[in-house]
Order: sequence, then C-alpha cells, then structure tokens
Amino acid sequence: MSSLSRELVFLILQFLDEEKFKETVHKLEQESGFFFNMKYFEDEVHNGNWDDVEKYLSGFTKVDDNRYSMKIFFEIRKQKYLEALDKHDRAKAVEILVKDLKVFSTFNEELFKEITQLLTLENFRENEQLSKYGDTKSARSIMLVELKKLIEANPLFRDKLQFPNLKNSRLRTLINQSLNWQHQLCKNPRPNPDIKTLFVDHTCGQPNGARAPSPANNPLLGSLPKAGVFPPLGAHGPFQPTPAPVPTPLAGWMSNPPTVTHPAVSGGAIGLGSPSIPAAALKHPRTPPTNPSVDYPSGDSDHLSKRTRPIGISDEINLPVNVLPVSFTGHSHSHSHSQAFSTPEDLPKTVTRTLNQGSSPMSMDFHPVQQTLLLVGTNVGDIGLWEVGSRERLVLRNFKVWDLGACSMPLQAALVKDPGVSVNRVIWSPDGSLFGVAYSRHIVQIYSYHGGDEVRQHLEIDAHVGGVNDIAFSHPNKQLCVITCGDDKTIKVWDATNGAKQYIFEGHEAPVYSVCPHHKENIQFIFSTALDGKIKAWLYDNLGSRVDYEAPGRWCTTMAYSADGT
Repeated sequence: MSSLSRELVFLILQFLDEEKFKETVHKLEQESGFFFNMKYFEDEVHNGNWDDVEKYLSGFTKVDDNRYSMKIFFEIRKQKYLEALDKHDRAKAVEILVKDLKVFSTFNEELFKEITQLLTLENFRENEQLSKYGDTKSARSIMLVELKKLIEANPLFRDKLQFPNLKNSRLRTLINQSLNWQHQLCKNPRPNPDIKTLFVDHTCGQPNGARAPSPANNPLLGSLPKAGVFPPLGAHGPFQPTPAPVPTPLAGWMSNPPTVTHPAVSGGAIGLGSPSIPAAALKHPRTPPTNPSVDYPSGDSDHLSKRTRPIGISDEINLPVNVLPVSFTGHSHSHSHSQAFSTPEDLPKTVTRTLNQGSSPMSMDFHPVQQTLLLVGTNVGDIGLWEVGSRERLVLRNFKVWDLGACSMPLQAALVKDPGVSVNRVIWSPDGSLFGVAYSRHIVQIYSYHGGDEVRQHLEIDAHVGGVNDIAFSHPNKQLCVITCGDDKTIKVWDATNGAKQYIFEGHEAPVYSVCPHHKENIQFIFSTALDGKIKAWLYDNLGSRVDYEAPGRWCTTMAYSADGT
C-alpha cells in the first residue's frame, strides 16, 4: 500500500473516532495493521476479554513470528488458564490447555507438563512459582506491564504505537477544501451554494447534476481568483467547520519524538511464574510508548484561528525538487557517481528530502541504475527501500532469520541470549538486481530486486563468528561474488548464485572493518582494513596477503576507489 493510501486510513480512523464508531475504529486498526491502540488493548486485558484481545493482536502479529510475539501470546493464555482454575472451572481450564497452550509444548515440553499438573491441585497457588499470585485484577495488572514492554520491544510493532499528529477533523477539512475548489471552477458561482451530495462534483446552475470540469484540464486554472473572492462554504455545506475545543499540548505526541530507551524485556524463555520486569536498559532504542490518556491526538493550539479562514487554499506549498544521485564517501565501494573531488564550496547544502525511517539508519546505498531508489539499513535490523522522488517507502522488512535450523549453534545461542540485531552495511550489486545486508550477528542476507516493491529472499549465509562488518560485490572470473569481513578477523568470498564459499583470507590480527574490491586491467584484488589500522591486499587465491601496511593514524579506515578507478 502506498504511503498516501496509508495516510488515508489514518484520516478515516480519526473520522470514525470523532463520530463515535468505536467498534469500527478498532476493527480498521486491526485489519489495516497500521496503528496499535494501546489504550484499547489495556482496557480489553483489564476486562478479561481474551478472545477480543487475541483477535486484535492477530492484525499485527502471530504466535510464531518471533520470541516477543510468542511470549505475548503465552502470557495471555496462561492468565486465561489460571483464571479458569481459580474459578474451579476444570472443563474450561482443560479446553484452554488443549486449544491454546499446547502449541507452546513444541518449544518447552517440560513447562507444558508442569502447567498440566496444575489441574491436579486444589489451589494452583500450592505451586511454588505461583504462590504469590493474588486476585484476578492484580494479576492482570502485573501481566499488562510485561505485555506493554514486550509490545514496545517487538520489531513488528515499530512505527505502529503512535498515531500521527493530526488537526481536528482533518478528513472533513480536506473535503471542504475540495468543495471550495470545485466551487471556484463554477462558471456562475452562487454566493451561498447549496451542496447536497459528495457523490458527484459540485457545480452551480447546471441542470441534472452535471459534473464540473476537472481542475486538471480546466481553462480557468491559469487564472484562478485570489483567496477570499469565493467565501467558504456556508451553512448548507455538508461539512461546515465548527469551533473545536483547543487541545492541551501533550509532550508525548510530538511529530518527531525523542529517542527513548525502555527497560529490557526478555524475549526469551516463557515461564510458569509471574512475569518478571528486569531493570536493565535495552541495548537498542525502542518506539516511545503511546500516551495512555489519548487515542487520536488533535493538532496545535492555533487550530481555531486556522480553521475559521477560507479553506479553499492550502496552508502548505510543496515545490518540486530535482533529486540528483548522491554518493557517500564513507563506506561506499561499488558505484560512485561523482567524477572529481569537490571543494567544500561545491558541495550541496540544501536538504531536498527528509525521510522518516523509524529507527536510526546505519548504512545507505542508492540503486546504480534507478538512482532515486535508496536502500537503508537500521540499528534494529530493519531494511527500508525508498523512492526518494515521491518520498514513498516501497519496502520495510524487519530482521528475521530465514532458516534458523541451518544456522550454527553459536548463532542460535547468541540470538536466544539477545535477539537484538543491527544492520552494519547495505549495498546493491553492480546491476542493481541484488542487494546484500550485513548484520551485527553472523548473518548475511542477499535479496533479489524485481522493480517496484517486489523484493525476494535469495541467499542467507552464516558468514562469520560475531558481527559481519562489511559486504561488497565483485566479478572475479566474470562470476558475481559476495565478499564479507567480520569480527572473526577473516575475509570470505561467496558465490552470489548459490552461496558456496570460494575463498577465505586469513592474516589480520584484529576484526576486519572494511573490504574494497577492485581490478586493474585483468587483475582482480581486494583491499581490507582492520580495527588495528592494518591494510592488506589479496588476490583471488589462497597464497595470503600481497600488501601489508598501516593506515594513516594507525586506526580503522574505510577504503573506496574514485569513480574513474585511478
């Protein structure tokens, strides 16, 4: 769905909320998956409406999506089970055990057996882990604190916990602007037009409801009257603006929220006892929590004065900007567009686009052919693909291991201990048909790109022990290869078609920070730099480093060739 279609859904959500269509609002939130209403979720949990709670969650995640999601569903179903036991409703408890909790036996069979044994106790509080279980109300409150932390830490909920900062009745305002525009195009505009429908374009004085000419081809467009010549739609307009109470400014609903670090959440082991709430801080910043007192925020305090002036003319004007391909000197190897080094006076100083990725960008690369396509990788493992010209985000992928069973045991253990993963590097292949992503944990993922928003999984490689610090593409022997380097002090070369390892270069005494493949005439080679400031050069053989010298400053360095290769 395009970004404008997504924004339209938010406008409809605001309209439904203002018109008190409460059930429809939450149904659209769930079906679109664009906004997770934490206030509604809290209310349903407090009221014990477990079927509604799970149905609402299903619009955003499934049980087996990731460890956070699994724990969210487990805590909810465990609470439902304990409440049935507390009411001595054994039949209901058995039904919950079989239908809802058995799915978790695959991941922890011993835990499932222990849960089952609670049926044999007169009071489940006889179990040591549940001895401090209080009444139903307090148990739900304790669980809800944990659920909120899990949701805020879950990457699938990123960008979905805050509603956009909209002025009151934004959809009505846009419709009013449209009606004013249509009225301005009338050949004989009436001072007080009688608008009775939105189903066809408005015209004054034309019989049988004939449509007004489209603004796109209307000759009046070249000489539109100035603002104020036509009054705003009068009392007969279907969406007459009415003064709204000025909302209290809320720091929690800023358009550019500050980065907030939340307490750590265990995405790990599910357990029988009460949810624990560790005090340690998360390594990565998470989405700020929603303001518990507001569902759909209104705009700023000067809303009244803005709404009472003629609304046929927009408050904002967007001027077209030519988007030029940009190359980044830092950490970029394969396709620089610059032809010469520039003086500081030559460098562009005007920001032409600001794109909100939702988490901190760590690496970016423009497509080598479609030069307004920007690939972005972030500090929480997200991959974004943007059309910079239209500001549209075509693709957003959260980090997920494609085949955990094929991964090494050290990687599996590392992900269990801490599922947080950052992108270290993203890069396009020379023809733009593939792009590679190097992560902070062992993994390299190669995607194939087929135009538009069509991105497919191509290869997943458990490449290094520790972080994969850089990735590049090269063409030795006319065969496309992927080059990686990592914390394990090695450089490796892989077949870009099937992922087979072709070479491993060893010799660095510190983690390898950057790789830079190049060729002169028919000689193919790779430069590499390490954290100890050593630079080495390698041919595509197993005879070791051909060059060994220290970088300026004897510190880690990124190397890149100029566009002409000199």
